[in-house]
Amino acid sequence: MSLADIMTTRVVTVHLDDNLATVREIFQSTGFHHLLVVENKKLLGIISDRDLLKALSPFLDEVTERSRDRATLERKAHQIMSRELITLTASSSIVSAIALFNRHAISCIPIIDDKHNPVGIVSWRDIMRYVEQMVKAKRSR
Repeated sequence: MSLADIMTTRVVTVHLDDNLATVREIFQSTGFHHLLVVENKKLLGIISDRDLLKALSPFLDEVTERSRDRATLERKAHQIMSRELITLTASSSIVSAIALFNRHAISCIPIIDDKHNPVGIVSWRDIMRYVEQMVKAKRSR
C-alpha cells in the first residue's frame, strides 16, 4: 500500500507574501493544522498552526491589545515557514512515512510530484487511522 491510498489530497496553500492575518483566517476556516507555502505551484515551505501561534502576539483580540500586537498579523508567510522540507511522493510506502515520523520531529509530510508540486499531505493521524484499520481487519479474520 502506498501513500496515495491514505494521503489527504485537499491541500490548502498560501503564497510567500501572504500576511499572517490571511494565514490565521485560513486555519480558522478550514480546521487544518498545516498549510503549504507555494510559489509558481512549487512547494517552498510549510506552516503549522503551532508556527502561527508562536509568531502572533498572545494579546491579539484581547482588551489589552496594542497596535504592535496587531502588527504581528502583517508579518509574511515566508518569515515563519519551515524551509527544511521532508517530503515523499504518492508512490512512497507507508513504512517510509512512518520511518520519517520516527526519525524527525514532524507532524506531517507533504506529498509532491516529480516537479516538486504538492499533490497531498500525510499526517501522523492518517498513519494512525491506517494502522487502526489494519488491526481491525486482522481481528475480523
